Amino acid sequence: MLSASEPISLDQAIPVDKIRYDERGLVPAIVQDYLDGTVLMMAWMNRESLEKTLETGETWFWSRSRSQLWHKGESSGHLQKVRSLRYDCDSDCLLVTVEQIGDIACHTGERSCFHQVDSTKAPPPSDTLSQVFEVICDRRDNPSPESYTCKLLAGGDNKVLKKIGEEAAEVVMACKDDDKDAIASEAADLFYHTLVALAHHGVELKEVYRKLQQRRR
Repeated sequence: MLSASEPISLDQAIPVDKIRYDERGLVPAIVQDYLDGTVLMMAWMNRESLEKTLETGETWFWSRSRSQLWHKGESSGHLQKVRSLRYDCDSDCLLVTVEQIGDIACHTGERSCFHQVDSTKAPPPSDTLSQVFEVICDRRDNPSPESYTCKLLAGGDNKVLKKIGEEAAEVVMACKDDDKDAIASEAADLFYHTLVALAHHGVELKEVYRKLQQRRR
């Protein structure tokens, strides 16, 4: 089983000769977090940088402004360990999923280069559980008396854990009834209350994802 910090084997991951480079010999590469799907950045690769990425298991790109290869994170330490590499149906765009070291991909210090919305900063979109968890953490850090989440957190373990037990039982009953809509609804409730417990105990959702990735392998 691989640890969370080990890149997967990329031998023969993609047929380098089949990639359709543009007239400059370049192909766009979208970089995505392998745990929660956040799009971190977009950069350009040529054949040489793609080969070095496959060889080293870390991202290498081609700088159009400097006309040279660059190793992501070489100076900052924010390396990207490649978990998978795919190409699209036209073979002219790459999708690279990575473990982002330091959780910073943008040169501005932001997690993602795609953090601006209408000239304001906002967290980049990720999977639904991560978005819900972010809201829960905000409720924890900025309490509101009207918020159900805040009331749960204010009740501590006794209230939070009681709700997890109740929701788990509801999932069991929905499954016993083979009610697909109820199963989905009750599972959503269970996920939510479990996220509240994670936030209450200061456990990041990405740590759960890492555990699942380790077991997947």
